[in-house]
Amino acid sequence: MKFPDDYQEGVLIKRYKRFLADVELPSGEVVTVHCPNTGAMTGCAEPGSRVWLASSISKSAKYAWGWRWVETRHGLANIYSAGANRLFYEAFDRGDLTIFNGYRHLQREVSFAEGQSRADALLSGHSSQPDCLVEIKSVTLAMANGQGYFPDAKSDRAVKHINHLKEQVNQGLRAALVFVIQHAGINRVAPAEHIHMAYAQALKLGVESGLEVYALKAELIDGDYRITKKTIGIN
Repeated sequence: MKFPDDYQEGVLIKRYKRFLADVELPSGEVVTVHCPNTGAMTGCAEPGSRVWLASSISKSAKYAWGWRWVETRHGLANIYSAGANRLFYEAFDRGDLTIFNGYRHLQREVSFAEGQSRADALLSGHSSQPDCLVEIKSVTLAMANGQGYFPDAKSDRAVKHINHLKEQVNQGLRAALVFVIQHAGINRVAPAEHIHMAYAQALKLGVESGLEVYALKAELIDGDYRITKKTIGIN
């Protein structure tokens, strides 16, 4: 795996206040960086881990560096959770998502359920399928033997989204929950019953009602980070 030339390697000292982390650079300088992940980041925020930082594009950014990658005990992980959406959008634009073949248009960040929820994407323009709402989730919680889980912390918001998507299916739309795997050590995904049983139960009921669930895996190959495996195991 090859990182872009402008990435900066370092060693994680600590993550704190959810959005911040202190990292020691090879020079010995300690810098505070932006952490673009609101989750628990279990297994991805261990002090002493090798991390890689991206320089901030905006000159007005408060922090010069943003944390992107970490080397975990189970493999390399990308902790930029919002990047999962971008990966999905790019894969759709390339025509790589065979599970959504036939849809011609993608609209980002669409409100539904009378404004109570927001979908990451609305797919439309299919000749024989109804419009499809898509909820995208980044997965980085890795355990042994390639098993991954979502969520990595209790999330009432995630439960609400599933219930609202289920309602849309009942009204005749198509709806899909897409797990984007951003961890090299994950080969299959399951709902994290041991972390949030209510989420696992809501997902089970959603699937029984017609909610579709897919898992896609992203990989970094020669500096190109993209979805390479269209579907992987869900259990």
